[in-house]
Amino acid sequence: MARGLIPWIWLKRPVYIQARFSYLHMKYLFFSWLAVFVGSWVVYVEYSSYTELCRGHECKNSICDKFQKGVIDGSACNSLCEKDTLYLGKCLSAKPSNQVYSGSWGDMEGIIKCQMEEDPHYDLGAELEPRKESASFNRPTKGTSMEKFKEMVFSHLKAKVGDQANLADLVTLVLGVADSNKDGQISLSEAHSAWALLQLNEFLLSIVLQEREHTPRLLGFCGDLYVMEKVPYVPLYGVSLPWMVELWIPASMRRSIDQWAAPSWPRKAKIAIGLFELVEDLFHGTFGSFLMCDISAAGFGYTERHDIKVVDARRILPEAAFQEVMRERRCEEDSDCMYGRDCLTSCDLTKHRCTTEVTQPNLAKVCSTLKDYLLYGAPSDIKDELDKQLYACIALKGASEQMEMEHSLILNNLKTLLWKKISHTKDS
Repeated sequence: MARGLIPWIWLKRPVYIQARFSYLHMKYLFFSWLAVFVGSWVVYVEYSSYTELCRGHECKNSICDKFQKGVIDGSACNSLCEKDTLYLGKCLSAKPSNQVYSGSWGDMEGIIKCQMEEDPHYDLGAELEPRKESASFNRPTKGTSMEKFKEMVFSHLKAKVGDQANLADLVTLVLGVADSNKDGQISLSEAHSAWALLQLNEFLLSIVLQEREHTPRLLGFCGDLYVMEKVPYVPLYGVSLPWMVELWIPASMRRSIDQWAAPSWPRKAKIAIGLFELVEDLFHGTFGSFLMCDISAAGFGYTERHDIKVVDARRILPEAAFQEVMRERRCEEDSDCMYGRDCLTSCDLTKHRCTTEVTQPNLAKVCSTLKDYLLYGAPSDIKDELDKQLYACIALKGASEQMEMEHSLILNNLKTLLWKKISHTKDS
């Protein structure tokens, strides 16, 4: 009987093999189709995002059209529009209205920034910058004298940074930049460009801090397109990964990767000292106080010598301008009084208006950003003291009567602690 079964088994086996082959074939086809579908979707999303965010050709065409009509002028106009020696390279834009590209200008590498859309109102949910005037290039008007333009600049800066004793010096610096060909005169087209740029927080900060070297050098401009010195290492810490990879990496692993990719601890200490010095320059600086309203690693970078540089200063803005807007901002709760990621005031429920004082000073927010970065790998003989100083720093409150004295004390303590540890090393 067993012998009778053997032919039957061999007869059924080809049917089994054929069924299994069909199943594997269908499984293979399904996963292949799924891979093609997902891949196509990713390519479509990436392309759509790229075409929405990256409109450099539109920016260049708009700027060059106005230059060729004589509406605007600047040190970068000829290179961009006629000689083609100013080249827009890789797109780095994060918002359609703020076009950012790496690029080259002859032998120099730079970052090219261009504003694209009009937004005539101050909007705390977006940018604290009026865009209507800078987009239309209609001020100053034809026939405006040099003295009148100087008065316009003075009034604008007074509204932005407050009534400073040395405001005239800041006006002189701005007019020096406006004279792009250095002939001692400012033409109407140069004035149009300078006035447009003056509406931007980042441009104003580069003028205010040009002697302090915490911002990249302004290499040139044309209208409200401007070219900044390229910073070699961005962001301040961490590594940039494709968004598909980011989705699958746990937060703890991401922190480990960021720490692994960071410079040695003495170099991190030097970078941190530079950031503390930037805070010092912005806190009751030469031309008033500025608020840092987005203290994320992506907004900062550093050089080969580990000197800090601000690479995105759109949300570092004059305190006077910030307070003026917050006075008029309606609110129902404190969260309605937030600008950027880091500038929060409180809501006065009796008036339903935001108050003007931020709850945390710049230093407290910087210490919070640097805490894990600095403590990881810190030498054992200063780690406990460094931890103590950083927590005292994070606890600073903006409305405290003793805040200014505590601010200065903690700032000096942190700089001294770090500097003593690295001053004898080559990294200093």
